[in-house]
Amino acid sequence: MKKVFKYVGFALLAVAFYIGFTTYPKLDLISGFSAKSIASGHFIDQREQEVIEKGDNDIKLIDLATNTIDDNGKFATASVYGLKERRAIYRPGLGATLIDDNFDISKPYEVPNRIFVKNNLTFPYGNNEPKDTVFTNVDYGKLNAAVANAFDEKGKISKRTRSLLVIYKDKIIAEKYDTGFDKNSKILGWSMTKSITGTLFGILQHQGKYNVNKPAPIGEWKNDDRKIITTSDLLHMNSGLAWEENYSTICDATKMLFQAENMGRIQLEKEAVFKPNTHWNYSSGTTNLLSYILRNQFKTHQEYLDFWYSALIDKIGMNSMIVETDMAGNFVGSSYAWATTRDWGKFGLLYLNKGNWNGEQLFDAGWAEYVATPTNGSNGDYGAHFWLNAGGRYPDAPKDLYSANGFQGQKVFIIPSMDLVIVRMGLTEDAKFDVNGMLKGILGSFKKK
Repeated sequence: MKKVFKYVGFALLAVAFYIGFTTYPKLDLISGFSAKSIASGHFIDQREQEVIEKGDNDIKLIDLATNTIDDNGKFATASVYGLKERRAIYRPGLGATLIDDNFDISKPYEVPNRIFVKNNLTFPYGNNEPKDTVFTNVDYGKLNAAVANAFDEKGKISKRTRSLLVIYKDKIIAEKYDTGFDKNSKILGWSMTKSITGTLFGILQHQGKYNVNKPAPIGEWKNDDRKIITTSDLLHMNSGLAWEENYSTICDATKMLFQAENMGRIQLEKEAVFKPNTHWNYSSGTTNLLSYILRNQFKTHQEYLDFWYSALIDKIGMNSMIVETDMAGNFVGSSYAWATTRDWGKFGLLYLNKGNWNGEQLFDAGWAEYVATPTNGSNGDYGAHFWLNAGGRYPDAPKDLYSANGFQGQKVFIIPSMDLVIVRMGLTEDAKFDVNGMLKGILGSFKKK
């Protein structure tokens, strides 16, 4: 019997050692994710800690974290069983930033200058309530049923849609929010932020200040085989640079988001493992490298901060949006833009209207076609910082559909052939939420001509 207890003891010790060995390195990422999520959700969208923990942080392993909020100090902390405590600080204008022990919280910092234009216009060109518009080719009964079907029935948490917005010919024809959310709720777009970042290059190119087809202006690459990588290669995610993006483990992406001071340099320092334009590989590091490249187009950091808002975000009235920064003060262009559902819809309309916003051309009309053209190796699923339906990802939607996509099912769908923009914000990925079914229901409410 003693031998049995001895063997059991060894087995339990081995299991404990294995769990500790495999999980302990992840604690820094778990507490980092949790602290950042709590700080952003609380200070940007005024959500209560319990709401964030039951919603945004209801993810395997992340739910192990214990969190606290300091409203006076404007920060949140998180740890796992008291280990690996991390802190995220909130600064108005910059959002929440996950910091390390070396970060100087007393150091002065710059914030973007915002332009909030007030006018008497209705959505989308103003912030006044849209006028009711009835289209004879829309079956509103079917439309409302399709929209309602995207939400959970009371007491269930499988679909987890937070908001759904349908815009037809610049008019809101359907809009619904889950309990606790409304038209003023700011929701994190996650990787939809990538499409924001990519658009800034289209704007710079339209202004004659940049050429995406030239080699990326990175001094460290001038003397090796990376010197031929163009900005267009980066925008298409086919630069050939090494990168691992697997959020179930410690990888390049998680180390960048939860440990790096300057996120833009992580991809910059990777070696080339393929020739450019031959191998598609989705990389959040690439987008933050693009943000780093954008920073170097301006003489001062203030100009860089202002450009994102003056050239795009505030220009089209996305006044609710805030893009958060890393510890170096650069925008985390891969992941951290927050905005209301309606403001995300405005971004979709900018592309639906091929860069023209209320008479002003922000980027060339051809840029919309550029971002929606499949990149080599993506099987028709990806363009230039936008996802595509060219390969038939959604079989019941038109092939010309393209979209800004983010973690947990954030979507801004642009459908030129139907003059439609559809925004869905939620907490479930395609594998659990029937995106094709949602699109089929909405699109099916339009009567065939």
